[in-house]
Amino acid sequence: MRYSLLICAVFMVIIMALAGCAPAPAVIYQGAAPAGAGAVSGSPGIIVSQQNLGLWSSGLGKTTATPDIVILTMGVESQQKTVAEAQKDAVEAMNSVMQVLKNSGIADKDIQTSQYDIQQVTRWDDKQSTYVVIGYKVSNTVNAKIRNVEKAGSIIDSAAASGGDLIRVNGISFSVDDPAPVYKIAREKAILDAMEKAKQMAQLSGVKLGKLLYLTESNSYVPPVRDNYMKLAPSAAMAPSPTPISAGELEFQVNVDLVYAID
Repeated sequence: MRYSLLICAVFMVIIMALAGCAPAPAVIYQGAAPAGAGAVSGSPGIIVSQQNLGLWSSGLGKTTATPDIVILTMGVESQQKTVAEAQKDAVEAMNSVMQVLKNSGIADKDIQTSQYDIQQVTRWDDKQSTYVVIGYKVSNTVNAKIRNVEKAGSIIDSAAASGGDLIRVNGISFSVDDPAPVYKIAREKAILDAMEKAKQMAQLSGVKLGKLLYLTESNSYVPPVRDNYMKLAPSAAMAPSPTPISAGELEFQVNVDLVYAID
C-alpha cells in the first residue's frame, strides 16, 4: 500500500511538470486586435501580418541601350568512322577557327569552351533488327565575346571560312558590358511610377499617405536578344563578306514594390 501511494505521487509530479512545459495556445483575435498585439485581424478569426497593412503600390521602369558586346556561339563538328579520325579533323578545324578569333583581337579571357561532345552515329539494320554503329561525331563549341560590334560580321565570315565544311555557327546574342548605369535609370523610373500610383490610390480612396514602410526591387532583367545566324555548314553560295550584323537596342526593366502607412 505504501509503495502504491509513492508511485501515484511520482506520476502526479510528472504530469504537473509536463503541463507546465506545454506551449500556450495560439490566440486568434476576433474582430479588432487589442492595442500592442503582435498581429492585427482584418476579419474575424484571421490574423494578418503587419506587412500586409497599409497601401501597396508597384512600379515598372523601362529604358533602352545600344549593345556594345556580341556573344558569338560557334564551333566545329566532324564525323568519321573512328573516334580518332573525327577528333583529328575537329582539332585541326577548331585550331584554325581559334586562330582567326585571336587574330581578330578577341582576348583569351573572352573565349570560353561551352560544349564538347563525342557521340556514336547509328543506323537501323533491318536484317539484324537493331541499330548498328556507322561512325562517330565530335563537336566542339565556344562562346566568343566580341567587344567591337562593327567587326562581328567580318569575324564570323573569317571563322566560317577557316573551319570549312566542319564549321557550325549556332547563333549570336547581344549584351551591354556595364548595365549598372542603365539599370539606375530604369530603377528611378520604377520608383517614381510606384509613388505616383500610390498618390492616386490614396486620393481616390480618401486616405492620407503616411510613412514609407517597405521598399523592394524585383525581377530586374533585360530580355535576351538572339539571332540564329547559321545552324549548319555554310553553302558555296554564301552572302558576300562581311555578313551584315544589326545590334538594334536592348530594353532593360526594373520592378519595385512600395508600402505606405495610412494615416
